[in-house]
Amino acid sequence: MAELATLWIIRHGESTANVAATHAEASGEELIGLSHRDADVPLSPTGEEQARATGRWLTGLPPDRRPDVAVVSPYLRAVSTAELALHDTGVPVSRDERLRDRELGILDGLTGHGVRRRYPDEAERRARLGKFYYRPPGGESWTDVALRLRTLLGDLRRDHEGRRVLLFGHDALVFLLRYLVEGLTESDLMALTREHVIANCSITDWSADDQDRLRLGGFNEVGHLHRQGAQPTREDEIHAEPV
Repeated sequence: MAELATLWIIRHGESTANVAATHAEASGEELIGLSHRDADVPLSPTGEEQARATGRWLTGLPPDRRPDVAVVSPYLRAVSTAELALHDTGVPVSRDERLRDRELGILDGLTGHGVRRRYPDEAERRARLGKFYYRPPGGESWTDVALRLRTLLGDLRRDHEGRRVLLFGHDALVFLLRYLVEGLTESDLMALTREHVIANCSITDWSADDQDRLRLGGFNEVGHLHRQGAQPTREDEIHAEPV
């Protein structure tokens, strides 16, 4: 099967929703209090600086290691991250809706406390079904997102065989790309989600080995932010997925 030379995924920089969610969870509120629909949430000033720092890292790569092409989630926080990071690099960019964040349906905008208070039956159903298969009404399960990412990977392998591809997306996508690229099980994936929180502007990458199979290089790396003078941020995944 055709394979990419290198695949990266960078999570978007810190967004205003990340900041609002952190405050709402810490305050025990039911609503995050968003003023934008999910697709239109902008970066915070910290997120903008994280994206610029990521751009400085990219321009510091040797020419034979830089991305050939970038594919970006259409959500504003990912688009803005890509624009700031790829400014003046000449890397061609396209948007793909399959890289959008997981849709939460009726749970969108609620904290974990808010879900338990307003939709206790859904919280119970999610606990019974498990994180991987639970689909909130009007939203997506992790398996739904995996299906759209699986088709995207197939297209990337077909259209960019032997090339270096950079993705800009969201935290759940980082986990699910590991699931798909590395052939993980549900148990493997859920263990990762319990042990790790995907940091804003973190980098995860895979490179083809001598048998033309993608192998994990770095996972959830933020060392480039420290080296470029930007402050990493970490947030509890409950902010992005409230139950």
